[in-house]
Amino acid sequence: MQNVRKRQGTTGQPSTLHSKPVAKEKAASKNRFHCDLWLFLTMENWILDFGRPIIMIMLPLEWFPLNKPSAGDYFHMAYNVITPFLMLKLVERSPRALPRSAVYLCIITFVMGASIHLVGDSINHRLILSGYQLHLSVRENPIIKDLKPASLIESFELLYFYDEQLGHLLWYIPFFLILFLYFTGCFTRAKDQNRIPVSGWLLLGPSAVYYWYLVTEGQILELFLLTFLAMAAVVIQQRRKGLSPDSNGLFLFWSFSVTSALVLAWVAFLWNDPVLRKKYPGLVYVPEPWSYYTLHIKDGH
Repeated sequence: MQNVRKRQGTTGQPSTLHSKPVAKEKAASKNRFHCDLWLFLTMENWILDFGRPIIMIMLPLEWFPLNKPSAGDYFHMAYNVITPFLMLKLVERSPRALPRSAVYLCIITFVMGASIHLVGDSINHRLILSGYQLHLSVRENPIIKDLKPASLIESFELLYFYDEQLGHLLWYIPFFLILFLYFTGCFTRAKDQNRIPVSGWLLLGPSAVYYWYLVTEGQILELFLLTFLAMAAVVIQQRRKGLSPDSNGLFLFWSFSVTSALVLAWVAFLWNDPVLRKKYPGLVYVPEPWSYYTLHIKDGH
């Protein structure tokens, strides 16, 4: 019996020894720079979100009748599926276990908000093709203010609310919340892990430009700044514990830093524009790029 037990012990021992290197490999993979995920996120954001209205302008209207989904709508549908999937994969690679309930609620809300925006933005694009001007309010648009009965104007204002306000909030709040939750787990004591590789520096510019588009076109400067300040507060808190952001955390933090500079430059560039000033009154003045397009570029001004 003792020999049998010895043999069982010796046969079971290698599996324990092999499990340690496997666990170390998994931990190391989570701490590496996620070039593949950041690349996929950057590419699909540029193509499916930023490129969505561009492809609608470039393709002939005859290919996509006004009563059918446009190419941009199909881009938006793909975005609504691919982006939450990539966000979940990013959360899976977090060095620290994140609260599952919060992640699930964020993903569900994200899909809901992006889907609301899909419908509103699709109709809004058709209004642009019919002469709607983005730099004017709903009631000031020539094709809207003469509608009969006048109650139809309120219906278009409701559409604007779903598209530009509710849809954006339900879309962007969970998006930035997931990035922040992921960032809170990106801290390490290892000095060899707190440097951005060359691939990260190459992706940083395109990533920051996309976030600039997200902040300005989505009109979410307050949400972006709140997330950025929260990230800075976490950095200060973790440094007191002797921890510093790893390569993925640094990539996110520097992307947001460059985005802040781009938004500041954009606001300074259009600071004295009287038409856009009227469209975006109040203390926070951040003109939308597509409003600038319909005002200064589309009509050849």
